[in-house]
Amino acid sequence: MTIDSVIDAWNTADPTAIHPTRGISEDAYRISGENQAALLSTILPAGCRVVDFGCGDGRVAIPLAGLGYEVTAADGSQVMLDRIAEAAPEMPTVLTDGTNLADQLGRKTDAVISLAVLIHHSYDSAARIIEGLRASVRVNGLLVLDWPVADEPIEGSNWISVTTWSRAQQEDLCQRIGLKRLDSAGSPWPVFRAVKAS
Repeated sequence: MTIDSVIDAWNTADPTAIHPTRGISEDAYRISGENQAALLSTILPAGCRVVDFGCGDGRVAIPLAGLGYEVTAADGSQVMLDRIAEAAPEMPTVLTDGTNLADQLGRKTDAVISLAVLIHHSYDSAARIIEGLRASVRVNGLLVLDWPVADEPIEGSNWISVTTWSRAQQEDLCQRIGLKRLDSAGSPWPVFRAVKAS
């Protein structure tokens, strides 16, 4: 399972596969994004520059921008970026698989969010993406990552399966690339601060 194979799968996926609420209704899908954006606003500094990596068609990015954040939508799928451009033509977009996000942005950002992306990648691919996301964030900036830990970690076998990590795997990568896990009580996603790598 390579980064490109996951992107190719999302490019051809039925839009209902993007998020479970879309199978209920478009309103439920939109509201779920608004709710997640509101939750993120309790974590992110007001008005900061945020990159939504794996933005899809803007379910979270668009309402987050509506809350006053300077949002850049980033995704490895041009299909997804075309969809967000239709819905929010003023929002800047970046085509990236995450590994080269810093180069694509051209400047460090205050925060990166990546929800429901890393879980669909192998350990190696996810580590490369996380390293790229970290490189794009200024020191003391935040990363909110859907990067689950489990007592019995499992590496997913296809683009829709879920990969979980051991706490030791996660801590090793964090130490190597410069991430400090924060107490994220109230957040369904782990929150990390960008620090100097050891």
